[in-house]
Amino acid sequence: MTLMPPLAAVMLTAGLCGLIALWLMAHVGRMRDTLSIPMGDGGHPRMIRAMRGQANFIEFVPLTLVFMVLLALSGWGTLVLYAIGAALVVGRFLHALHFTAADAPRWQRSGGAALSGLAVLACTVLLLVTWAGMVF
Repeated sequence: MTLMPPLAAVMLTAGLCGLIALWLMAHVGRMRDTLSIPMGDGGHPRMIRAMRGQANFIEFVPLTLVFMVLLALSGWGTLVLYAIGAALVVGRFLHALHFTAADAPRWQRSGGAALSGLAVLACTVLLLVTWAGMVF
């Protein structure tokens, strides 16, 4: 199978994000078992924290992956997409570390959020630049 190299960068990013998603799902499941909370958060702060970490991942990753696919299909290079993918994966990993630990350093959350936001910002700017080049 011949694959457009930029799409390979997106596939690697998606695969690594899939591993992080599985980790977060397992963490929420363990918390449910440990705290005997079959549904919802039960008002328990640890469960709320675990669920927010997973939800934040789901809020960020699909949108960024869609952006990355659009960039790959519109001709942006492999290096650009690997850089965006690395920012997203490292950012989401740090963020997940923060939300899966009982007492995590604040820099994991803020650093993870910043790298994830940088990935979204880079995609947004490149998509708008690409659109402007197509329209004007």
